[in-house]
Amino acid sequence: MKSIFYTSLLLFNIYMIMAAPKVNYPLSRKDTIVETYFGTQVPEPYRWLEDDRSTETMNWVATQNKLTYSYLDKIPFREALKNRIKEISNYPKYGAPFTKDGKKYFFKNDGLQNQSVLYVEDATTNKPRVVLDPNKLSTDGTVALNSIAFSKNGKFLAYSIARSGSDWNEIFVMDVAANKLLTDVVKWVKFSGIAWQGDGFYYSAYDAPVAGKEFSNKNEFHKIYFHKLGENQTDDTLIFENKDFALRNCSAATSDDEKYLFISETESTSGNSLYMKDLSAVDSKIIPIVTNFENDYTVVDCIDDKIYVLTNDNASNQKLICINPAQPTPENWKTIIPESEFVLEQIEIAGGKFFAKYNENASNHAYIFDFTGKKIGEVKLPTMGTIASFSGSMKENEAYYSFVSFTYPTTIYKLDIAKNTSTLYQKAEVKFTPTDFVTEQKFYTSKDGTKIPMFITYKKGLKQDGKNPLMLYGYGGFNISINPSFNTGRIPFIENGGIYVVANIRGGGEYGEKWHLAGTKMQKQNVFDDFIAAAEYLIDNKYTSKKKIAINGGSNGGLLIGACLTQRPDLFAVAVPEVGVLDMLRYQKFTIGWAWATDYGTSEESKEMFAYLKAYSPLHNVKVGVKYPATFVMTGDHDDRVVPAHSFKFAATLQAANKGNYVSLIRVDQKAGHGAGKPIAKLIDAQGDMWAFVMWNLGMKIK
Repeated sequence: MKSIFYTSLLLFNIYMIMAAPKVNYPLSRKDTIVETYFGTQVPEPYRWLEDDRSTETMNWVATQNKLTYSYLDKIPFREALKNRIKEISNYPKYGAPFTKDGKKYFFKNDGLQNQSVLYVEDATTNKPRVVLDPNKLSTDGTVALNSIAFSKNGKFLAYSIARSGSDWNEIFVMDVAANKLLTDVVKWVKFSGIAWQGDGFYYSAYDAPVAGKEFSNKNEFHKIYFHKLGENQTDDTLIFENKDFALRNCSAATSDDEKYLFISETESTSGNSLYMKDLSAVDSKIIPIVTNFENDYTVVDCIDDKIYVLTNDNASNQKLICINPAQPTPENWKTIIPESEFVLEQIEIAGGKFFAKYNENASNHAYIFDFTGKKIGEVKLPTMGTIASFSGSMKENEAYYSFVSFTYPTTIYKLDIAKNTSTLYQKAEVKFTPTDFVTEQKFYTSKDGTKIPMFITYKKGLKQDGKNPLMLYGYGGFNISINPSFNTGRIPFIENGGIYVVANIRGGGEYGEKWHLAGTKMQKQNVFDDFIAAAEYLIDNKYTSKKKIAINGGSNGGLLIGACLTQRPDLFAVAVPEVGVLDMLRYQKFTIGWAWATDYGTSEESKEMFAYLKAYSPLHNVKVGVKYPATFVMTGDHDDRVVPAHSFKFAATLQAANKGNYVSLIRVDQKAGHGAGKPIAKLIDAQGDMWAFVMWNLGMKIK
């Protein structure tokens, strides 16, 4: 047995040596384009890759994918890894039930269905019936359900779909009882909800884009319309637009009683103006409540003609206020639930109570309040983790919620509101043993002395000897909190001795708006310093070593990985930036990129801001001759949130500059976008490829 083991080990090491040499990268043509910013010239050799629909770019993508897959095909355990991810993913997945017109609805995925299916439970037989199956909308699962909204009487269901991962949506309407589609179709919808009122609904849309530029052109002049059932979209009523400001978004919501229309207008991802309109009064005007963009205002609902709003106005950790529609200006607002030590993330209403979800050290706690703001009790949760929204109606005594953690798959609970007792409603039966793993939370010190929390998940019995493979994940932006979550793709990594770590760095929302602002604009370097400090802490405390640490993040997290990769290439063995914002000088010129300016600033606004952005922009800080870690850039060809040109240009630049022994590859997913709505088959395929690349380059083996 010993001789067989050492022979296998020797063959494995030989294979690693054979796979390590440099690959022959496809030639990426260089242009002589030079952009000038405040007197500084910046070469743009790969500007041509911004035209993602040109023949030349598509040929480049095809050649890059061919190289990437030829590399992945040589990883001996890749298919076994994908099979294990598929096995773990194959279990029934439920969403928390919700009621409409006395009927109970829920989403369910049988296991490996590409998209989850909407069911209604028959009150007489208690048997579920399919209401809407998105899997029937395409043969490959790339048409996804984006949002749904029932009319007040429950007769009609409006739903929006997205194709191939794009942010562009189409809205359709179904007669629920007859189970058939109406003739209504609404197109060019984007960043929109569906807000019913009577025999129609409000939605947000842009004018039809230029043909051929649907996925890259800058989105301008967002508008709110009202669509009446049975009419053509061309006859829809324009409700709200701002002709003076092209780069603003607007969204509509109606109160549960459909008496009020609320309009939120934004200039970026933080801060909004808020307007209201009394729909019960003929020819009523749209009235401004707040017209600046300094704070966030989220309408919870209107109850007994009192409007409840969650806001961080003079409350970094947020508070709940009450607004009188007759006197809506700020001096007349009343605080119901004041700001506390921890972030008040969300308010839901059920059973005549407020359910308040708090973020306490990057983990959720939930409390119940009456309408005067008096705390009644706490909803006890199973362990450290994340709770989704409470679903319930105003008059019913029951609510549902889902709970999840790193090794705790999504589990649905039913809550008796009067007794404040939770009972198990749906348990996920996943083919792994959660008790084999442990999650701990540690606090470490960043470069400037700030204490940062991190979650560390690993298999029990782990030795802190500095030899463990480790994946460090982060995001750090847009006031978004990265709380515990469950992902089947991670399980084989930790089953085979890997450590999975989430660093709750600044720029996110874990500690409110102050934490967010500490990682924006001229403070953005804090985000990268926090992440680098996390890696150094993990190395210093013998969880891992430089040769065993991989880093991963997506979107703004892709920026994080690109910046840390270029600032500290010596610190990491593997880097995986997914759908990343990697060109910080031009990001604002594509689709909705302009909305990120409050977090990033732009290269056009000042000489100082340009210099700051250029100093960390991943694309502009790749140095010729530097030895970079093994890098796996991931994007989708239909990503119209963070256009794939970011990843294209970064990969081409890295391939031309890297003088190390580790590869720099790019994987461009076809008929895929920024991530939302991606079918399970594509998710398993992408996760399998990513983890195969990571584990191979960390020297791991699959048991």
